[in-house]
Amino acid sequence: MMAQIVDRKALKAQMRSLLHTAQVSPKGFTALYLILTSALNLVDSIAGGTESGLLGTFVTVLTSLLGMILGTGFVLYCMAIRRGERAEYLTLFDGFSFVGKVIGLNIVMYAFVTLWSLLFVIPGVIAAYRYRFALYNLYENPGIGIMEALDMSKQQTYGYKGQLFVLDWSYFGWGLLASIPSLTLIVPIARSAADMVFSGQFFSVEEALAAMPHFWGATLLGSLWSLAVQLFYLPNYQCTELGYFEIAKQTSGVGFGSVSGGHVGGSSGPDDLGGLDGWNSRF
Repeated sequence: MMAQIVDRKALKAQMRSLLHTAQVSPKGFTALYLILTSALNLVDSIAGGTESGLLGTFVTVLTSLLGMILGTGFVLYCMAIRRGERAEYLTLFDGFSFVGKVIGLNIVMYAFVTLWSLLFVIPGVIAAYRYRFALYNLYENPGIGIMEALDMSKQQTYGYKGQLFVLDWSYFGWGLLASIPSLTLIVPIARSAADMVFSGQFFSVEEALAAMPHFWGATLLGSLWSLAVQLFYLPNYQCTELGYFEIAKQTSGVGFGSVSGGHVGGSSGPDDLGGLDGWNSRF
């Protein structure tokens, strides 16, 4: 069955209404998720500024892996909302139950996208959208293999890559709003730190930033502002993307709970990412 044009605005509105029915507060759950991920980023920043070599690398890898697990829990929470089920706050840590596959799939996806990006930017972008639903397939059915999840995503995203691209851009304003403190406060401070390195006062930008108390204040302010902004759009964005995932499963007949040849309301249309239908057979 061919891909269908998703009514993005209607789906967003539907998800906003659905979030109001959640048995566990979406804002509360999202706040917990963002606070923990911000704490991980802070630990990584401190380690990067005070530690070097193997220990600093270890901290970066560890915080990145923990961030993957928390991201898994957040998506599982949103999936539960879409199913009308109750998901407790501890759902945020459910990714630990299949942590090996979560990490493995993320690594394989990153490797594939990086390899395609070496050819040119556009193939890398298309590859990223090609594998967009791979993690969702794994979350719904942890028993499948990594390559199986990727292959399912390839079939599901056929005809939807362009629509997913438009979905991402529709939230660009929110992302820009969340980054205002970084653009107005942190970037100038980072430039000052770079100047201090060039003048020989410090050996690295990280050391210079660590010695600037107002940098940490600006970072805290930026994190709090970003957290507040994301509370308003992140749950809706994630649930809306999962809506695309559900539609793609039904139209492709691929995925947990899909019906081969199933029909979901909408009009059919080609992959609208620059009309690159020819790329679909390559990624």
